[in-house]
Amino acid sequence: MRGGPRAAYMAWAKNRPVPAIDLAGSNLLACALSDLPGARDAVDLAGESANGYPPLLEAIAERSGVATDRVATASGCSGANFLVCAALLRPGDEVLVESPGYDPLPAAASMVGASVRSFERSFHVGWALDPERVASAATNRTRLVILSSPHNPSGVAASTAALERLAELAEKAGFHVLIDEVYADTMDGAPRPPAATLSPAFISTNSLTKAYGLSPLRCGWSIASRDVTEEIRRARDVVDGLGSMPAERLSALAFAHLPALARRSREILTLGRLLWETFLERRPELLCVRPDGSVAFPRFADGRDTAPFTGRLMEREGVAVAPGAFFGAPDHFRVSLGGAPEKLERGLDAIDRAISES
Repeated sequence: MRGGPRAAYMAWAKNRPVPAIDLAGSNLLACALSDLPGARDAVDLAGESANGYPPLLEAIAERSGVATDRVATASGCSGANFLVCAALLRPGDEVLVESPGYDPLPAAASMVGASVRSFERSFHVGWALDPERVASAATNRTRLVILSSPHNPSGVAASTAALERLAELAEKAGFHVLIDEVYADTMDGAPRPPAATLSPAFISTNSLTKAYGLSPLRCGWSIASRDVTEEIRRARDVVDGLGSMPAERLSALAFAHLPALARRSREILTLGRLLWETFLERRPELLCVRPDGSVAFPRFADGRDTAPFTGRLMEREGVAVAPGAFFGAPDHFRVSLGGAPEKLERGLDAIDRAISES
C-alpha cells in the first residue's frame, strides 16, 4: 500500500499472529445470542431507514437526552468519527488531536485532506485533559479538536470542569470538538450525559461495541447540534448511504435490554479491575494511572521502550498486549480489562513471569 497503513495500530491488530490470550484488543467479552432475548425473532431485512432505523434513532436519543434530529447513525464509533471529519473538514483545514491517542482518529482527519497537529496528554498529570494546552496549540486555521473520554489508551476520563472550560474556548475561537466516548459506558457509576449536551461546539461519538460486547452489530452514532447532524447524515450518503437493517433492528433490541447488558458489563469489569489492581500491587516495576474505563496503560518505572518486552511476551507466553508505540507512547503498553476474567488472570500471570525474567 502506497505510503504504508493509515492507522498502524489497526493494521497490526488485524494482521498479527493470533495469541493464546489476547489482552491487546479493547472490546468487552462478546455477547452470545442468549444474552439478547428476542434476537432471533428480531432479525428481518425489511424496515424504514432513510436516516437510520427510527426505533434505533429514538433509543439512542432517549439514552442521550436529546431529540432524534441530533442523532446520526454510523458503522461503529470509528465510522462515526470518520463521518464527522468528512462533514466538517476540507483540504488544508487544521485538526488538533491528543497524544498519546488512538491512531485511527488522526488518520480519519488526514484522509479528508486535513493537516493534523497534536496536543499533549501527560502521564505525569494523570492523563488529565488540559483545556489551556489545547488553546495554546490551536491557531486560526484550527477547525476541529479530537479527543477521547475515557482516554484511549489510558482509560482516564476528562473531568466535567475541563470539558466545560474547553467548550468556552471552542465557542470563542469557533472550532468544533469531537469527543470519542466509546468507553464511556465502561465507567463506574451512573452514565454521564454525552459531552455534546454541554455545548453546540461539541460532537460526541459512541457505539455499542466496546462497553456491551456487541461489536459485531457495528452500531455507532454521533450526537451533535441539529445543523452539524444534518451535515454528518449527508456525509453518510456518500460513504455507505445507510446501515444494515438486520444490524439496526438488533441494535434497537439491544437498547431495550441495555440495563441487563450493563449489569453483565459491570460484573466483568469489576472483576477485571480487581485483578489488575491486585497484579499492580505485586509489580512495583510498573506505574499506572488508575483507569476509569476498560483499558489500562502502564509503563515501566525505568522508562524503557516496551516493544522488546511485548514482543517476548507474545513469543514466549502467547499473550498479546498493545505496544505503546502505536499510540505515540513507546514507554507504555495497553492492557484490556474487559475480556473473559479467567483469561485476564492467566494473561496477568504471564506478564508477571515475563517481568521477572526481564
